[in-house]
Amino acid sequence: QGLRQISQRTISTASRRQFENRVPEKQKLFQEDNGIPVHLKGGVMDSMLYRVTMGLTVFGTAYVVYELLVASMPKK
Repeated sequence: QGLRQISQRTISTASRRQFENRVPEKQKLFQEDNGIPVHLKGGVMDSMLYRVTMGLTVFGTAYVVYELLVASMPKK
């Protein structure tokens, strides 16, 4: 009996909170024709994430090429 009341109470209080719908403003932002690629339209955080990803990709590619060169050299 007590557990049922607790579960009903948490469900009913959680449903009272109303969040504003920001989908239309996000749609406007991402559909705007301003020459910015869609993966960078989110702002500074998107730009930082893009740069970190590109940096890791370039570093990883260079490291793999280096390791392939080392592996291809005969050992003395």
